[in-house]
Amino acid sequence: MSDRRAAAIGLVALVATGCAVALVALSDHDTSKVATIALAVPVGLAFIAIGIVAARRRPENRTGLLMIATGFAWFAGALPESNNALLFSIGNLLGAASFGFLIHLVLAFPSGRLVGRGVRALAIGGYLLVGLANLGFMLVDDLKDDCVDCPRNVLLVSDVSAIADTIRALTALGAAILAGGVVTVLVRRWRAATPAMRRALTPVFTAGGITLLLAALLVVAQAAADALAPTFYWLLLVSLITVPLAFLAGLLRARLATAAVGRLLAETPETPTRAEAQESLRRALRDPTLDVAYWLADGERFVDADGRPVSLPDGRDRAVTEVQREGRRIAALVHDPALADEPELVASAGAAAALALENERLQAKLRARLEELRASRARIVEAAQQERRRIERDLHDGTQQRLVSIAMTLGLADSRLDRDPPAARSLLDEARASLTDALRELRELSQGIHPGILNERGLRAALEELAYSARLPLELEVALSQRLPDRVEAAAYYVVSEALTNIAKYAGASAVRIRVQRTDGRAVVEVADDGVGGADNARGTGLRGLADRVDALGGRLHVESPPGRGTVVHAEIPCA
Repeated sequence: MSDRRAAAIGLVALVATGCAVALVALSDHDTSKVATIALAVPVGLAFIAIGIVAARRRPENRTGLLMIATGFAWFAGALPESNNALLFSIGNLLGAASFGFLIHLVLAFPSGRLVGRGVRALAIGGYLLVGLANLGFMLVDDLKDDCVDCPRNVLLVSDVSAIADTIRALTALGAAILAGGVVTVLVRRWRAATPAMRRALTPVFTAGGITLLLAALLVVAQAAADALAPTFYWLLLVSLITVPLAFLAGLLRARLATAAVGRLLAETPETPTRAEAQESLRRALRDPTLDVAYWLADGERFVDADGRPVSLPDGRDRAVTEVQREGRRIAALVHDPALADEPELVASAGAAAALALENERLQAKLRARLEELRASRARIVEAAQQERRRIERDLHDGTQQRLVSIAMTLGLADSRLDRDPPAARSLLDEARASLTDALRELRELSQGIHPGILNERGLRAALEELAYSARLPLELEVALSQRLPDRVEAAAYYVVSEALTNIAKYAGASAVRIRVQRTDGRAVVEVADDGVGGADNARGTGLRGLADRVDALGGRLHVESPPGRGTVVHAEIPCA
């Protein structure tokens, strides 16, 4: 809410207050003017003033607007004090409207919205009760029973006391049911709330629940012509003032808590441990469930204090507040959703703890790196073991069997050499062909372990041969003025090889672009295609193995693969 709008509402509130005081002071039928002004005026002003503060603090929340509406509706209830018949009648018709807004306000707290069909039904029932009951009553009652000197009821159609008594009884029954329903909802909501939420709900729910119960008791006492009706009326006025004060207590609690954050965090050691930093934030925000997630910019992910990846919650059970330092995201506080109603408090705690969180973030980054290296080492060992088993299987099932077959063929040829030279010559030709195939298989096997052309002629020639054998429409650009270190060339070669294998199997691409260059002491390898996308290096062993290989050299592998928009595999490997 802007300053101009708040000032305008405040001015209108002062005018309404003046009109209400004048109506009471000049009334010919109010027998307790001083008491009425002393108790009723602060109620309306408190609702409006505190509503303005709440609306300015959280403009997206309707709670402040509901409080302002309740205050103005309360001042409209002063119209029955008028000596003018029309104003008197309008005042009696609208006199209870403030309780409709009050029911809505209490049920909608703290979000300002009515959640659930039952809650919405109660709010609608409140508006209908205060509106239709008064209208029906005024159509059949002259209002002279309790106020002989009151002006004429201009809405009166026919004075029928039997119908008026029935409406009174039904209104009393409806008020009792409505109050009971509201109190039941408040109790259930309070019991289901977290400890932090209960602290925010307790003052408002207590004051609102007691006020609505007193309002229901007043309606029942009036319907029964009970002598306690005046007592309930004055108790209701006193109780009403506690409702906006309960909201004010919540606002002040947030302010005082914000002021206390610095003091609580000042007690934290200059270089706190993980437990000390988190415990200080928990005490400052009074949320024992608070957790801290640390942002790693290089991996664009959050990790916990031990360096393990974490996913931030996106449901209603937990809320998230980001912490920044010098414009950089450093952490996120995962806390009770009740604290979302106190954004200044959480922001203050995060700002005060930013330095400690930055230090802990660096520690978490180191732990995450160590965790990645540990996992990468385990995967490399497992991959090496699988590769050894594959080579052993290929040698046993392929080359070894072929060599055994060659040996048998040579033995057979030897046995026929003297008695059947042509047959022996044919067997020797067969052995020679098999030996050629065995040599080819061995060459392919060794090429899979490490391509010989890479050692002999370098990365450019190895990639050209790889591109030729891939049989894909591709563009190859190798911008290298000199050879790269052997380990870097090998890693770059396998990045391209695995990427091309994946493209051939899964991408359905019509064009591939391969670029290799050396920039700022790093070899940059990029393989891009226009295929179906959807690749994920977190799944499957191929890309994950490449990431481990590149990571082991101090580099980074990044895969960008939005569905339907192709895939880009980007690797940067230090050349030092």
